[in-house]
Amino acid sequence: MSALDTGRSRLRLPGDPPGGPRACAVWGLGVLVYFIAVVHRSSLGVAGIDAAARFHISASELSTFSILQVLVYAGMQIPVGMLVDRFGTKKVLTVGVVLLTAGQLGFALSHSYAMALGSRAVLGCGDAMTFISVLRLGSRWFPARRGPLIAQGAALFGMAGNLVSTILLARLLHSAGWTPTFVGTALGGALVLVLIVLFMKDHPEGYEPLPSGPRPRGAVRRQLTDAWREPGTRLGLWVHFTTQFSAMVFLLLWGMPFLVEGQGLSRGAAGSLLTLVVLSNMVFGMVFGQIIARHHGARMPLALGTVAVTAASWAAVLAWPTPHAPLWLLITLCAVLGASGPASMIGFDFARPANPPERFGTASGVVNMGGFTASMIVLLAVGVLLDATGDNFTVALSSVFVVQALGVSQILRLRGQAARRERETITVSRVEAVHTAEATA
Repeated sequence: MSALDTGRSRLRLPGDPPGGPRACAVWGLGVLVYFIAVVHRSSLGVAGIDAAARFHISASELSTFSILQVLVYAGMQIPVGMLVDRFGTKKVLTVGVVLLTAGQLGFALSHSYAMALGSRAVLGCGDAMTFISVLRLGSRWFPARRGPLIAQGAALFGMAGNLVSTILLARLLHSAGWTPTFVGTALGGALVLVLIVLFMKDHPEGYEPLPSGPRPRGAVRRQLTDAWREPGTRLGLWVHFTTQFSAMVFLLLWGMPFLVEGQGLSRGAAGSLLTLVVLSNMVFGMVFGQIIARHHGARMPLALGTVAVTAASWAAVLAWPTPHAPLWLLITLCAVLGASGPASMIGFDFARPANPPERFGTASGVVNMGGFTASMIVLLAVGVLLDATGDNFTVALSSVFVVQALGVSQILRLRGQAARRERETITVSRVEAVHTAEATA
């Protein structure tokens, strides 16, 4: 590390938040909200077979639950990013938790397919307001240099919500039943809402953002256009698109049916493998966060390497000559899928240096659309192909390779542009940091 880089790491620029224990407490509350959102989001992943029986629906109709939820989530990302930039984290998170709780409660009480679909749409809308808000909260409470670790940390703790779904909810569903299980998770959202109202603050005292005043005509469109024009934003979107969906499709809906109906495992064994995906995700999150914090150039090799290993693992399982792949290979697949979530966080690390702080919420919304759009495409494709082929999981899950190929082609197209633009931005930032240090010396 050069002397200039060392100086930058020790320098806190004017207006840079101080961090500290209070920041950790407030950010921890935001992460708790995201944790609850992930529990609600992933609860259908362990209840897919039960939902099909409860509502008397086919595989494609079952996939519509998750597709609608993800469609709403993806469609809300850019508006949510702009709302967070405009109104702050607390207001957006408050509305998000209200919608999450209402959606999960409605799903718990649903007896018709239509009512259940509507409830998942409401849940998806609330879920959409959480992660971008937590990223924004971290940027308001911690120094900018902590950005990559804050993003990986939020994702890491959020994944614990998947762990609760795969371990606790799966057991409750078969012991307590459908309605008590989902009502219980909805009550968790109500508790978090009280904590937000009482204790959350958008920023530390003395670090209020400058008043924005009336927005000129066309400001919203211009902000979105400026974010999209940055190659780093578009590269971040395609990295997120290509890396995240494999694990999300597996955990959100199709993992349990694939392992039980396609591979002949018991529900207990399948639940253990879903748990392995989550635990692997948490381990990879810690590893990737540390690697990227120390070696910024590792972002692209980690992203593309994750895609390559994931594709190879899926190919080995789906091409196995006997109907059921061996357990060791399924364990390998689930361990590899755990890298998908942490790899998708790399997308934000491409978008962050490409955009100024006042546009970060909008740029994050653009990036976060990527993986959820890909998940929506694959969720639909798997359901349709299962119905068309008589529940042939090999054919249905081969749609993973098509979406990966599309994403990799776009990453390779954009990475050169983004790298050149980032080098220019870093050069300017270093000059400004030196001038600021000299002025304050």
